[in-house]
Amino acid sequence: MADSVPDEEPGDAEPDGGVRAYTVRLELVDEPGELLRTLEPIADHGGNLLSIHHERGNITPRGHIPVEVDLECPPERFEEIVGALREAGINVIQAGADRYGEEVNVILVGHLVETDLSDTLSALQGTDGLSVVDLSLAAPEGMDAVSSARVRLAVDAGRAESALETVREVAEGKDLSVVEPLLGGGE
Repeated sequence: MADSVPDEEPGDAEPDGGVRAYTVRLELVDEPGELLRTLEPIADHGGNLLSIHHERGNITPRGHIPVEVDLECPPERFEEIVGALREAGINVIQAGADRYGEEVNVILVGHLVETDLSDTLSALQGTDGLSVVDLSLAAPEGMDAVSSARVRLAVDAGRAESALETVREVAEGKDLSVVEPLLGGGE
């Protein structure tokens, strides 16, 4: 028969109907109803909520609250969800399949403000496979003195050492010290 569909092998069919998990990173204004306003476009376009992570105590450099939403949906619906979030005025920082597999925390010490902290973060963020997830800055003696920042990075699975090398290079160019985690200690 010319119009027949080839038989699928037993392992070819996806038992979940082709649903995939995705992570969307957002920045929300700290106002009542913002989280609900964010979840509506996800539900309206067929997304199934897996988890929400947000800490009101953490503020992005723009003064917003970072929120990470894990959801699942068919791949063809994901772009619709992201588009609907943007149309609703939600600031989508990153959207994609579970791209990152590890987190790495580093501490930068030096004249962070004087060497343009925004530029430092942009240099890190512009690296493939690495994303700045969170930042906490401490400048107890003022912005002109030595300060420190804890930077939480999301990196592709297996690329923690390469991410640290990038941090080292950026820090060296700005005369900053880096306090690194110990990697490869087993679990």
